Amino acid sequence: MTGQRKLRMGMVGGGPGAFIGPVHRIAAELDGKIELVAGAFSQSAERSRQAGEAYKIEPERAYGDYKSMLESERKRQDPIDFVAIVTPNHLHLPVALAALTAGFPVMSDKPATATYQEALELEKAVAKSGLPYGLTHTYAGYALVREARAICASGALGKIRKVAVEYLQGWLANPIEATGQKQASWRSDPAQSGLGGCIGDIGVHAFHLTEYVTGLNVIGVSASLLSVVEGRKLDDDCTALVRMDNAAVPAGVEIAPGKARTAALFRRPSGALEDAINGNRPAAATARGFVLMRGGLPLVADGQVVGAIGVSADTPQHDEDIAKAGVAALK
Repeated sequence: MTGQRKLRMGMVGGGPGAFIGPVHRIAAELDGKIELVAGAFSQSAERSRQAGEAYKIEPERAYGDYKSMLESERKRQDPIDFVAIVTPNHLHLPVALAALTAGFPVMSDKPATATYQEALELEKAVAKSGLPYGLTHTYAGYALVREARAICASGALGKIRKVAVEYLQGWLANPIEATGQKQASWRSDPAQSGLGGCIGDIGVHAFHLTEYVTGLNVIGVSASLLSVVEGRKLDDDCTALVRMDNAAVPAGVEIAPGKARTAALFRRPSGALEDAINGNRPAAATARGFVLMRGGLPLVADGQVVGAIGVSADTPQHDEDIAKAGVAALK
């Protein structure tokens, strides 16, 4: 804050029918230190004007697009102090780049960008600008979440050995995007959501809470992304295994009896097994004690394949054989 005045926020997104925009506005103004004074609330100038009225914004500060907002605000005697980005994912990078170039700090809704390459580009732009950039994960503000973090940090639980995180929603259990429902439409559209569906929308919250609450860092991820709803272009179901940085050596085998799915971790997989994993084809592993595994998904840590989630020979007994072989390979 400058003196005792409130920080002036300019918002991009959050127009009629938006979900997260009004939430950001309420949260930002909760402690009386920030006020929403300007915005490009929609790609439609008329809808942006309507949103400005609802937010009680001065008419001339409800802009038709974010570029006009940035250009006009730079010329004012009382310009915005920062930009809040609450748009669909595909606009996160271009709006952030434009704001930073115009000299405005950025507070963006998650995810930072729609793709990994965009994230690398954003990282460079933030470093070059020297301006603050923030990424919001709303659950970090809840008192119980912060209490859980404090308990982990205190050492009262001892070493964190296992972390289980779930984020369940059911509103996309049916193809409501086909009805034109706004929130469902952009979340199921790769052009607007990016490469991830539920993993980019709510999976990032589970990932963030994993690190935030435990105080540990994820150093390896293997995920299975599925589309349960027929015809949906992006994932609407995700299961992930992650490796935390407090485990010096991966050493565990998990079995799902009757489902013929086996997850195995090992120190140094053979080249033959690694090729089978990446190629998703049947192959006999040459790692000591390992048995046939029909391809699978690799577990990667520090750039190296350290395990796999694979489908065995369709019997619980073979799952057990693979598990025992995996344990033997660790010894």
